[in-house]
Amino acid sequence: MNPLLQRFLRRHVLKDPGEVRRILGSYRRLLVFLFIFSFFLTVLSIVPALYMFQIYDTVLTGHSLVTLSMLTIIAVLMYVYIGCFDWVRSQILVRLSNDFDNKLRGRLFDAVVDSVLMSRSTGASQAFGDLTNLRQFLTGRGLFAVLDTPWVPLYLAVIYLIHPMIAVYALVCMGVILVVAVLSEKMTRGPLEESNRHYQKAIGFAQANLRNAEVIEAMGMRDAVRAHWFESYGKMLALQTEASRRAATLQAVSKAVRITSQSLVLGVGAYYVLQNQITAGQMIMGSILMGRMMSPVDIAVGAWRHLVSVRQSYRRLNDLLADFPSHPLRLPLPPPKGAVKVEGLVAVPPNTQVQVLRGITFSVAPGEVVGIIGPTAAGKSTLAKHLVGVMRPAAGEVRLDGARLDHYNRSSLGGYIGYVPQDIELFGGTVAQNIARYGELDGEKIVAAAQKAGVHDMILQMPQGYETPIGEGGAFLSGGQRQRIALARALYGDPVLVVLDEPNSNLDESGEAALMTAIRDMKARGTTVFVITHKTNILSLVDKILVLANGMVQMFGSREEVFAMLRERAKEAGRLREVKHGGGH
Repeated sequence: MNPLLQRFLRRHVLKDPGEVRRILGSYRRLLVFLFIFSFFLTVLSIVPALYMFQIYDTVLTGHSLVTLSMLTIIAVLMYVYIGCFDWVRSQILVRLSNDFDNKLRGRLFDAVVDSVLMSRSTGASQAFGDLTNLRQFLTGRGLFAVLDTPWVPLYLAVIYLIHPMIAVYALVCMGVILVVAVLSEKMTRGPLEESNRHYQKAIGFAQANLRNAEVIEAMGMRDAVRAHWFESYGKMLALQTEASRRAATLQAVSKAVRITSQSLVLGVGAYYVLQNQITAGQMIMGSILMGRMMSPVDIAVGAWRHLVSVRQSYRRLNDLLADFPSHPLRLPLPPPKGAVKVEGLVAVPPNTQVQVLRGITFSVAPGEVVGIIGPTAAGKSTLAKHLVGVMRPAAGEVRLDGARLDHYNRSSLGGYIGYVPQDIELFGGTVAQNIARYGELDGEKIVAAAQKAGVHDMILQMPQGYETPIGEGGAFLSGGQRQRIALARALYGDPVLVVLDEPNSNLDESGEAALMTAIRDMKARGTTVFVITHKTNILSLVDKILVLANGMVQMFGSREEVFAMLRERAKEAGRLREVKHGGGH
């Protein structure tokens, strides 16, 4: 189903609030408690104003040191309580944010991986930054402002008791600041969202092209690549500059209003003191209370851009998790033996409408070795990705021992499959960690896999043997070394199905011999093997050959049958050339 249609149905028909909101909703009782907790903090925060009121109107007029001492002791105790309550609230929010992260990060990682598999784009990795943004909001000043702002009317009520007009003045000042904040949000929202879109585009372009830094440098492409990067980055910078300019203007207005209002409240209070309607102590108390009343509003205004960013992060996370739902936990299936059946497989790569594979159908018995051959762009690598479950069929299905691949739990299925992709991807870490697929380092299994792949001796020649760091993506290794370690990783744990996509493209003579030995060993152990290759020497080991062309099966059968058909076609083509050549004379 079209993702846009899915999103529309989810929001407007199914009324699904989204996974992030459901997780946040699980903290409802705790947030209500914190909300009430904030009420008591608000009440205690009136203490400084009462202290100043008593100093001016009681201590200074009565000249009583005893009263001053008692008031000071009480005030200090209240300040201690305020500090303790604030610390407790902060600690609760820290634990809440960590729990939120724990509940979401595993699910988010799976959704990001699914997104990359489906779209072939690394842009979804922004979701990790969005999660960090939300977690920081849950412990930051922005949430404190959300919890404290609803209790602002309490300050206003006390100011009203001092004098109604001072309360009116405070309310007008706060209204002006809020209007400025709303204007700031509306004027900066569009440029900031558009800026973020161009930023992600620029970052994605840079990440994709920096992987080919050697090609860029060797072929003099640096200026051209930089120009393309500048195009998106420059748009981002221009939009961000415009948003910052607008925000700075409105923030300057807001700051001027705050400073002016908090200063002039003393002038308003002094006027009513001169009119004998309030005392000097009440004037000071009203000024302090107005400052306290404006504090949550000031924090909210100051954190407004962060609040807008948090809202965008929340929406993106909800959309991502909805577009890539969690995988259902399947009933554990018996360990497969390696029988593979492909029925009517149609493959459409992400972000395209082109059918790369069309109606592929064949079956392979456990323990058979199948060679897949065909011209460039025939769909060989796409078929390999479907055989291991990396890509999902647009139509048709791939079955392992009668069960569709998506009927297996993904974590258990991976242990039955070995895969060497055409573009080798190793992970930062040691040789041993890569062979063990980043799982538990079982020395016997690691060495056994290396020996089966014929790389044990090669690894022992490395500076630290199996503990040798290989760098990010295997940067410290040659192409042949990466390919041979990837083969060992594929053989780790004795998988029942192994798919090798051009496994000898970077191998020298000894590496080629080791690969041939590994295939013979897998065949002897009853492992089902698919080998995509352009080299005919490996085809001497296969039981069957699958010939692909234009995304369709051209031939499939035993090695002898397919070779016979290929020879017959070659003879027929030769006769046609002779007839054409003779006709030319």
